[in-house]
Amino acid sequence: MNTTTAPESAVDPRRFKSFAGFYPFYLTEHANRTCRRLHFAGSTLSLLCLVALAVTLNPWWLLAGVLVGYAFAWVGHFGFEKNKPASFKRPLYSFMGDWAMYRDIWLGKVKI
Repeated sequence: MNTTTAPESAVDPRRFKSFAGFYPFYLTEHANRTCRRLHFAGSTLSLLCLVALAVTLNPWWLLAGVLVGYAFAWVGHFGFEKNKPASFKRPLYSFMGDWAMYRDIWLGKVKI
């Protein structure tokens, strides 16, 4: 067994036909608390970059927001969750899942 690569999920995220069906799968791909915390931190920093974009009108803040958000998330997946982000196979639903989980963390529905 090769232990240097992240294990593949038994479920192909492309099989989901709706976000409602995808989101429970998305949460199972974020079972590791550190991974969820890194997602939360990255999403918060991304929002701060959007505020900086609105204040300064400097488009580099948009790029910074995307980079910081995905960097934190991918460290969580590859370093702690030991899986590949679903964004590689289902980018829109994964993006929506990031923000749904962010909301659910704030609402106390998902623990960090």
